[in-house]
Amino acid sequence: MLGASPSSLAPSPEGEAMRDIVALACTECKRRNYSTTKNKKKTTERLEFSKYCRFCRKHTAHKESK
Repeated sequence: MLGASPSSLAPSPEGEAMRDIVALACTECKRRNYSTTKNKKKTTERLEFSKYCRFCRKHTAHKESK
């Protein structure tokens, strides 16, 4: 199927998607370097990962941003 979206991001029968696409921002330079998906029903708090920031050129904490 051409142009079909992944089933995990498709809206549920209630009309609301189970997973949200969120941006991860570096805590030092505040740039949004990564995006990921999050199950909003199971994970209510903000995500935080240690990832490589190409602007700071080191591993830093990346937190979920709006």
